[in-house]
Order: sequence, then C-alpha cells, then structure tokens
Amino acid sequence: MIYSRRHQTGISLFGLLFWAVLLSFIGLMGARTLPSVMEYYTIKHAVEKIAKENPATVPLVRAAFERTKQVEFSIQSISAEDLQVSKEDDKLKISFAYEKQIELFGPVSLLIKYEGHS
Repeated sequence: MIYSRRHQTGISLFGLLFWAVLLSFIGLMGARTLPSVMEYYTIKHAVEKIAKENPATVPLVRAAFERTKQVEFSIQSISAEDLQVSKEDDKLKISFAYEKQIELFGPVSLLIKYEGHS
C-alpha cells in the first residue's frame, strides 16, 4: 500500500510546538492578569456598595472605603484619596481610575488602565 501525502492527516511537530507556545503564552498572560482583574472588580463592588449607602460627606465616603480596604486585603492599587466623589441628581457618584503595570518576562510588561464609577 502506497500512501500519498495528501491523504495523510495529523499535526506536524512544528504545528504542535506552535500551538504549545501560543497556549503557554495565553496561559501566562491569564495567570499574571487575573489577580489584577479580580482586584478591579473588588474595588468596583466596594464603590457601588458605598454609593448605595449614600454617605452625607466626602470624608465619610473615604472612611467607608478605607474600612472596606482593611477587610478586603486584595485592594492594593488604589487608596481613598484616589476616589472622585460628586453628586448627580441627588445620587452619589464615586469614580476611580488607576493604572496597573504587570511584568510578564524580561523587559516585556503589560499596562492596564482601569476606570470605574458607581
């Protein structure tokens, strides 16, 4: 039996290495960025909770955020002073923005800009 090249199927060694490197890189990116994304959602949840409580003054908002920060140890990238507090239509609006630089390998790093509001 003689098999021709066009009837053969499967993956070549080069293709296997290519997919292994690609999936490893995606896994590395996911493992490095997941804690940062989880921190962002923790901050966003804390800000929304504080806005629902509707504190009367800006220092009360900042104090509530500091209390939340003491409970949630994952919040490291932002402090209470970084919050912008305003009122819109008798509703409290709390905004925040920050940047997080994540080292990937060697001189390569990833910069993520986070923004959120209540």
